[in-house]
Amino acid sequence: MQKFYSTKRQLLEVKLDNIDLKIIKLLQENSKITNLDLSKRIGLSPAPTLERVKKLEHSGVIQSYHAKVDADKLGLNISTFVLVSLAWQKENALDNFIAKIKMIDEVTEAYIITGDGDALLRIICPDISAYEQLLFKKLSQIEEVEKLRTLMTLSKVKKSKVLPYSYE
Repeated sequence: MQKFYSTKRQLLEVKLDNIDLKIIKLLQENSKITNLDLSKRIGLSPAPTLERVKKLEHSGVIQSYHAKVDADKLGLNISTFVLVSLAWQKENALDNFIAKIKMIDEVTEAYIITGDGDALLRIICPDISAYEQLLFKKLSQIEEVEKLRTLMTLSKVKKSKVLPYSYE
């Protein structure tokens, strides 16, 4: 039996067997797979396959389905990571910072980290000029930010949507 935590940190007991694990892996690889194709690949008929998928969704193991969009084809050609050091002497620095970056659309991912910085942001913009405006007009204006360090991506060599888990 696998144990999973919800976002509210409540322990959820979800019994996953090998068929559930196959479903999870296949849906991570291609969430557009039809229930019929999924059922054939896991060796069940369509009705119990759909039941299992619904159970995985209801339990929170499967949270949502998304379209993977090519940023370059939308003209979003600049991808950076920004290492942020916070001004911890400011009251509620972390909460205020989080609230402010949630309002910036170009920040597509944000992580609180340990090490050389306090947060790591992934930013996507159309071009360097747009990134410069974002950096100087928005990010550097957040009063809880003490220091910003840009890590410019040159190319993407791997991005997996399948979690590293033993699905066998």
